[in-house]
Amino acid sequence: MLRIWWDQLSVVYYELLNPSETITGTLYRTQLMRLSRALNEKRPQYYSRQGKIILLYDYARPHVAVPVKKYLKTFYWEVLPHPPYSPDITPSNYHLFRAMAHALSDQRLTSYEDTKNWVDSWIASKDKTSDLEYERCLKDGKK
Repeated sequence: MLRIWWDQLSVVYYELLNPSETITGTLYRTQLMRLSRALNEKRPQYYSRQGKIILLYDYARPHVAVPVKKYLKTFYWEVLPHPPYSPDITPSNYHLFRAMAHALSDQRLTSYEDTKNWVDSWIASKDKTSDLEYERCLKDGKK
């Protein structure tokens, strides 16, 4: 299972679970802690402004577990309600996972390590693409 968080610029943090791992409230809270560190490193401006971090995800049991709710309150992170007519995937996931599925269609991954290496390189390539698109938007906006 791939757990991934991104903002308007690029992927901020992701984690590929081992095939034997199951997501629990405790594991999800740990992932949010790692996300918080990644945000602090990659997007320090989020912590220096008065605005909140806003998460959009479904109401799967790990997302609403007591340890997760307590953790989110300590950081004043907000959770947007999941759209009612999207039971299996949040709308923001469509673009990302469709692109990933397309890129995976010609791959033959035979192990966890193969998969992790592929995910690492795919996300790194998306980050570069996102940076270029962001710079192009800024340049176009100045014209």
